[in-house]
Amino acid sequence: QVQLVESGGGLVQAGGSLRLSCAASGSILGVKFMGWYRQDPGKQRELVASITSGGSTNYADSEKGRFTISRDNAKNTVYLQMNSLKPEDTAVYYCNADVVIDDSLRAYRYWGQGTQVTVSS
Repeated sequence: QVQLVESGGGLVQAGGSLRLSCAASGSILGVKFMGWYRQDPGKQRELVASITSGGSTNYADSEKGRFTISRDNAKNTVYLQMNSLKPEDTAVYYCNADVVIDDSLRAYRYWGQGTQVTVSS
């Protein structure tokens, strides 16, 4: 069974930095799309950043210039470097991966358990 395990969340002051990591493990033939989402209490989950297997990236407008997404394909791991953090960035951050697990080459979407990021002012 595929699992996504996240780490790196915590409490940080405004202007500080954090790096989130998410490692996929299990019966994996390949990982296509990987991304980070976040969700505040009472709000819908939204995309923060994503990266394809070829390295193409996409960012939400509010995060451009502050956040950087990257991946290590050999380790099936995706990272999110977060700089110049703002209180508005406070949320639970979720890792997502579209994973190929059999010879059909169909990708299935998996989610991590979420990690709390809290930015104080």
